[in-house]
Amino acid sequence: MRPLFFRFSRVCGGVLAGLAVLLWLGACRPQPKAGPLYQLAAVKRGDITHVVTASGTLSALVSVDVGSQISGRIQSLKVDFNSQVKKGELIAEIEPVIYQAVVDQSKGELESARAALQLATLTARRKRELVDKKAGTQADTDKAEAELAQAKAAVTIKQAQLEKAQADLDHCQIEAPLDGIVISRKVDTGQTVAAAMTTPILYTIAQDITKMHIIAAVSEADIGQVVVGQSVHFSVDAFPDDVFNGTVSQVRKAATTTNNVVTYDTVIDVENPERKLFPGMTAEVSICVAERHNVLAVPNTALRFAPPAEARFASPGNNETPVRGKRTVYLPEQGGRVLRLASIKIGAMDGANAEVIEGVKENDQVVVGTLTTDTPKGGLFGPPPGGPPPQ
Repeated sequence: MRPLFFRFSRVCGGVLAGLAVLLWLGACRPQPKAGPLYQLAAVKRGDITHVVTASGTLSALVSVDVGSQISGRIQSLKVDFNSQVKKGELIAEIEPVIYQAVVDQSKGELESARAALQLATLTARRKRELVDKKAGTQADTDKAEAELAQAKAAVTIKQAQLEKAQADLDHCQIEAPLDGIVISRKVDTGQTVAAAMTTPILYTIAQDITKMHIIAAVSEADIGQVVVGQSVHFSVDAFPDDVFNGTVSQVRKAATTTNNVVTYDTVIDVENPERKLFPGMTAEVSICVAERHNVLAVPNTALRFAPPAEARFASPGNNETPVRGKRTVYLPEQGGRVLRLASIKIGAMDGANAEVIEGVKENDQVVVGTLTTDTPKGGLFGPPPGGPPPQ
């Protein structure tokens, strides 16, 4: 019996050793790698507003630089910054002494010319009478007539010189050309202005700052979407919590190139009844070029999603580039274990979503990102607990 017992013990020991080896080999065998986890978002209906952004400067609808047509010393300034003025109101005076003297001189010269004309008229009449009485020559009459014509011309010249001198004297008093508000004063009392080559500017008057406009520089890539009548929202640094509204009134076709960047000026009309907005403020503009209401929308992140290298697809070729004019999104299948590529046609886009014209339907789930296993799994798909299924 003893040998039989030993043989039985050796058999049992061999079986146990074999089981141990199998368990060890199973433990050392590579386990299937867990597949990626995907963050999903539903295709839903909503509103989309596509805007073109730009920046510009606020200014009054009508703004006039008031200058001086003559040179001289500023004798007095009647208005200052923010003064309300009426058309024809006296706003500045230039010292008139020199111009008054020129007027007086011109008046004297005109009176002298008129006296010379009167004498020439009498002389010409006498010469004609002498010729009629056969007591004078025709040559004397012709000379008298010529001197009379010269005297008339001299009166005309002196009259014009007086009118010019009087106009210069009148220009010593500078008047407001329109109703408005003074937004800039560029001279001081006692300062001398010279109007030899250019007109010196004394004031800038804005006609009405309750109605203003913005000249916004829109890039050449966006200008094709901007048309007259589109609504505009804008903000200024002075009131960061306020949003102001306007309307596109003009799209100018003249290009401006700065540092190789081409832009086009777009005029935006703005109502400013409270006069909160000041000329010269910088406005950050959003021009609404497209509005869509209650349309299917997909997150922009779904359009930018790129599958990781370990991603599995529903069938070969499903990760190919879509046809021209369409965009790519990925939809989960088989419980999220594989991805299916879908080519969709999109319309208007805003900063978060894109309008879907075709390619997916409402409530479809699209992949918007890949997450790690330690990320909270709300809205995620991943491999089943036992590891990914075989390919």
